Amino acid sequence: MAHIVIMGAGIGGMPMAYEMAELARKGDRVTVVSNTPNFHFVPSNPWVAVNWRTREDIEFPVAPYLAKKGIEFVATGVKRVHPEESRLELSDGTSLAYDYLIIATGPKLAFEEVEGLGPQGHTQSICHVDHAVQAARAWEQFVRDPGPVVVGAVQMASCFGPAYEFAMIMDTDLRKRKIRDKVPMTFITSEPYIGHLGLGGVGDSKGLLESAMRDRHIKWITNAKTTKVEAGKIYVTEYDDNGQEKKQHEIPFKYGMMLPAFKGVDAVFGIEGLTNPRGFIIVDEHQRNPKYKNIYAVGVCVAIPPVEQTPVPTGAPKTGYMIETMVTATAHNIRAELDGGQPTAKATWNAICLADFGDTGAAFVALPQIPPRNVNWFKEGAWVHLAKVAFEKYFIRKMKKGTTDPLYEKYVLSALGIKKLKEPVQ
Repeated sequence: MAHIVIMGAGIGGMPMAYEMAELARKGDRVTVVSNTPNFHFVPSNPWVAVNWRTREDIEFPVAPYLAKKGIEFVATGVKRVHPEESRLELSDGTSLAYDYLIIATGPKLAFEEVEGLGPQGHTQSICHVDHAVQAARAWEQFVRDPGPVVVGAVQMASCFGPAYEFAMIMDTDLRKRKIRDKVPMTFITSEPYIGHLGLGGVGDSKGLLESAMRDRHIKWITNAKTTKVEAGKIYVTEYDDNGQEKKQHEIPFKYGMMLPAFKGVDAVFGIEGLTNPRGFIIVDEHQRNPKYKNIYAVGVCVAIPPVEQTPVPTGAPKTGYMIETMVTATAHNIRAELDGGQPTAKATWNAICLADFGDTGAAFVALPQIPPRNVNWFKEGAWVHLAKVAFEKYFIRKMKKGTTDPLYEKYVLSALGIKKLKEPVQ
């Protein structure tokens, strides 16, 4: 019988565990390994950072819920993957052998690539619940003595949606407190234009997001490379569309949140044939690594090239629907191998997203993610805010129940009025 190990217990790892356990043969073992005992719903971090949610609202221990499905759990981080030996070296000095490994770790947050960036530097982060809790404490201090805000994403960032969300959510919170007039806001992004999103734009994302930011009195700088952050000041070089330096900016701030670039986690970084130079896992169309064929990967840790070259480097996002289809394809492919067959299932690489703006929101659908597209749709409205609140509750409840129904097809797509898409498993 086979031992199937999943690295990570997050947005990709938990659904992966449930789907794999459902498709595994009788007698196969499924084990989840994580450096944290808890799952937290990452999309809610912007709400935590302004104290609209508590940590307890979006986090729960995974062990008892996995156990109900017969899934083993090891709450010890992986120090190093040894693919030649099909073995994980754990941080406590022990080892864990596997027949199949599914890497679902998410990224390493590369704050070190910009001097002074991040929670250990001079800006906040909403990439992890630990960071969001710290950001919330800083926010409470800030609103008692407000001033300028900077928010955005640095060069090589690949997840721009949360930066837009947090800018709008801060604006909404400040208006509710009736102190918005005391807070100049500047959005700083490596995107070539507002609404690029690492996707080359979706529908009229440029026009709609520019309009939303004008309505909220948020200034912006695009094609921006963040070079350094000091206490109360961020240094930015702005480039033109040809990649030539256009202007140097020194922007004062009292509260800042800049999303970092992502890299692969230390446990896999630099393993030849497994990762690309940034440490992301190389996979084929079936989510399987070409060199180490008993290793699969899903989620943000997967290597996906940028949609297009931009004057300041940007990455491609991996949205929830895309991750879910990676999970489903991987589970079916491993079962096929267990049965003596070959992988045939492929993920549906479409981008679908709900972005909350505090009292309204924006939704987009890019089918496929890389242009030209069959569907290229972007809409704004208060219904998106309500839909995301409902989806948060739905997803957390699903992770506790351990069900494997296709979330986006059941909930998000119906909310957007879109008919069921082609099955991710082909």
